[in-house]
Order: sequence, then structure tokens, then C-alpha cells
Amino acid sequence: MSMENGKSATSTALNGTSPVTPSANGNVPATTEAKIEQLRRLQKEAKLGGGQKRIDAQHAKGKLTARERIEVLLDDDTFEELDMFVTHRSTDFGLAEQKYLGDGVVTGYGKIDGRLVFVFSQDFTVFGGSLSETHAEKICKVMDLAMKNGAPVIGLNDSGGARIQEGVVSLGGYADIFLRNVLASGVVPQLSAILGPCAGGAVYSPAMTDFILMVKDTSHMFVTGPNVVKTVTHEDVTFEELGGAMVHNSVSGVAHFALENEEQCLLTVRNLVGYLPSNNLEDPPIVPTQDPIGRRDEELNHIVPAVATRSYDMKEIIHRVVDDGQFLEVHAHYAPNIVVGLARLGGRSVGIIAQNPVVLAGVLDINSSAKAARFVRFCDSFNIPLITFVDVPGFLPGVGQEHGGIIRHGAKLLYAYCEATVPKVTVIVRKAYGGAYDVMSSKHVRSDINYAWPTAEIAVMGVDGAVNIIFKDQIEKSEDPEETRKRLVAEYTAKFANPYVAAGRGYIDDIIEPKDTRPKLIAALEMLKNKRDTNPPKKHGNIPL
Repeated sequence: MSMENGKSATSTALNGTSPVTPSANGNVPATTEAKIEQLRRLQKEAKLGGGQKRIDAQHAKGKLTARERIEVLLDDDTFEELDMFVTHRSTDFGLAEQKYLGDGVVTGYGKIDGRLVFVFSQDFTVFGGSLSETHAEKICKVMDLAMKNGAPVIGLNDSGGARIQEGVVSLGGYADIFLRNVLASGVVPQLSAILGPCAGGAVYSPAMTDFILMVKDTSHMFVTGPNVVKTVTHEDVTFEELGGAMVHNSVSGVAHFALENEEQCLLTVRNLVGYLPSNNLEDPPIVPTQDPIGRRDEELNHIVPAVATRSYDMKEIIHRVVDDGQFLEVHAHYAPNIVVGLARLGGRSVGIIAQNPVVLAGVLDINSSAKAARFVRFCDSFNIPLITFVDVPGFLPGVGQEHGGIIRHGAKLLYAYCEATVPKVTVIVRKAYGGAYDVMSSKHVRSDINYAWPTAEIAVMGVDGAVNIIFKDQIEKSEDPEETRKRLVAEYTAKFANPYVAAGRGYIDDIIEPKDTRPKLIAALEMLKNKRDTNPPKKHGNIPL
């Protein structure tokens, strides 16, 4: 819970400060004018946080102050601050004489693109942004207001952890926040921007929110810091190597976005909010587009290689289909064999899940299954339709995958698709083999509309494997095994490696020209806009975590 230099999170914040007083001489002002002047003075004092010297130190690190971050995040002149005059109640360790208005966190509400949001922004210039009892109460207040009013909560995290001088009281404050994170989950969107250190118990609140955004080189997340790691495991590791933005975006999968600087991070939060409804009882906002609904793209007819073993970039298909080519990819650096993200079709927000054949041939593995499952469940929570592009050769084989629990992790994605009641539209672009065909939003797991391109191959396994198993004896006993095998492969391909068998069964609703994908998807979404589907009454399911 302490900073990694071995000092408490507040030790450097206590030096050379003076306590807050009601007026310059400590007396209560007598006249209305004097009282107004006192208010103005205290407001000015509160806005200075830990003082100009610490603000300058924050800027020297390439970081914005808590209030500057809010200014970037919200629409101009919409922020309404709450609890500006709150101070901590601690008296131990000299804290009674060390009080700052606001107690290290700026809280309130404002607007993003004219829509209400609630925000808290931790102030590292005050006690290192450490969390006290009152600091936590301020955060809980805006979270409660967000739930009552059905609006997103955005946390701008920059804190050294719990305020050690307060002991268990600060720990209790964290637990109060954690509880609200869970109660708000699936009710209002929760977004966390990590803009500095996030250590110890502080990491669990962001971990329970819907999206985590980090800034390269300046934000870090870890349960135990480098000094503790060295003491316990004798491993030498830097802050960046242990819990930097790219580590959590590409290795652990904890974070969803890695941005170059704070401004880009905050603008990405604004962009992300634009795709989301304010709460689970609303639909996402519809944004008018100049991109024609009936636009057809001839290039899509030529994007899938004629040779089935050759790769192509699924993201190119996504960009060509969605409104204005705009696709906000989520988890871009983690498990890139599957792509997830947000876009619009005909002005409507959609969540997109798609295999990418350029990475591991688009195979499903442990990480990609968990990544996609979480995204599917998020979209389902907030009434965002799901568009699935399929090109999957199956699940990744191997001892490491089996021992790592590919069965359990793959079942997460299957569970998520089965559970989802939002509109679901699937496009099989090329391969849909084995159990992976079932998992990837097939008709059998309540997908509403399933399209296939003529290049689709829907089968239990790839052609070569199927022929080797089915015709093993025939091949071995023939006079020319290789020639016999080639002939059988050609026959099997013509009969089974296509979408027509599935279409004949009604598992595929239509086989479409690739160039028609955009208008077909938009038409399907328009048809499904009033869809109602429910799951059996229950407290909650038992997803295979």
C-alpha cells in the first residue's frame, strides 16, 4: 500500500504545509462581503491542491493535475464539483495539522457530448493521492449518484494506495468502493484511466470496471511493487517491466488501451463513452452518418485468398464495412488472433468480434477466448448488438493449452454467446471448423441472423484431416496413395467445404456476396431493433471462471 521508495504514501506530502483555516486570522468573518471573500479564498486554495510546487513537479513528469484532466475529459464549462471543502478526520501522526481542502480527490459531474457523466480525479499533489476515509467517501458519493441517475462513472486514478496513517479505516474505504463497483457492474458503464501509480488494493477497483486505459511510461499497476518482489522472490524488475502500460495491454490482459500521453487517453475515454448507453435500461446513442447505408464495396469480393492456407487481415474487412471506416479496437495488443471493438453500422453502435487469420491463423486459444467472452458479456450488459466475423480453424492444440484449461476458457466464450440476448448477427467469411463453429455465435446458440460468404467452409475439421481419417484405409490400399488422396480431397472439398450444406439445413440464413455485407448487416440490425429475448429466471448463472 506504500510507495516503492519505502516511505509512506503521504510522507513527502506532509512537509512544509500549513493547515486549512477559516480565514487569514482564524476568525469567522462578520459581514456578508467578508464571508463571500472567505469563500472565494477557500475555493482558490482548494484548486491549488498540494500547492504550486507540487503542481510544478506533476507537470515536470509530463502529467496533468487532477483538475486539468477533468477539463480535457468533459465538455467545456460543464463540470460541477462536489465536496470541495471536505478534509480528513485523522489526528494521528501529526495529520491534525496537515489538512487540504478536497483531501486528494476532485469529484463531481459534468457532460461528455452533452450527456451526463460522473467523475472522480485523484490528486497526486495531496498526500500522494493516497486514499483516506473521507477520500473514499467522496468517491462513493459520486458512484451512488451515478447509480441513482443512470450515468457512467469515470475514475482518473493517480494514487500511491491507502493512507497508511489511517490504518484499517483507509482499507475499509477501499472495500466500500469495491462493493459499489460490483453493484454498478452491468448497470452503468464504469471506465478507469490509470494516470500514475496504482498499487496494492487500489488496483482492484479498476479491475472490476468495464475498461482500463493506461498511459505509456507514466502509469503503473501492480499488487506488490518492485521492492517487495525483489525481497520475496529475488527478482530484479523495474516499475515499467512489472506493471507498465504495455505489460498490462499485451501480457497480462488487465488493461484495454495503451495511449501515448494523458490527453490522448482522456480523449479516448470521450470517444469510448460515445459508443455506450448511459445505463443498462437505455440503448446506445444513434449517431447520424453520411456513409450510405446501401454502400457496396467491390474490394471485399477479392479479399479472401483463393488458397485456404493463405492469410489476410480481418481488420480490413471491418474497416470497409462499418460507418466511415471507424473502428475503436479494444484489447488491441492482447491475444491479437481475435479482434474485438466498437463501431457503428447505420449510426447504431455495435460490438464486433472477429478472428484475424494473420495471427495464429485465427485459432481460438485460452487468451483469445477469455478476451472475447468478456467483451461479449459487456456488450450484452449494455444493449449493444453483436456482429461476429468468423474465420476459425478450431481450438489451438497442445499440452500447454490443455493443462492451462482451454476447455474451461473456451467454455467462457460459449457461455457468453449463449447467454447474450442482444441482437446477434454472424458472418462466416471462411473457415468455421469443429466446436469453434458452434462457439462463434452459430445459429444453434441463438444467433438471430447468420450469413456466409461463398468462400465459407463449414465442417467438423479441415479437408486434409477429414480425408485422412475417413478414407485412411482406401488411401493406404490404393495403387497410387498420393493420387488417390488428391482425388478424395477434391471430392470432399466440392461436397462439404462450402456453406451450402449448412444453408440447406437452415443453419445459414443466406449466402451473400462479400460486397453486400454492409447493407445486409444494417438491414438485419434494423429488423432486430425491437428484439426481445430472455433467459430463465435465476439469481445468476455459474460461468466457468
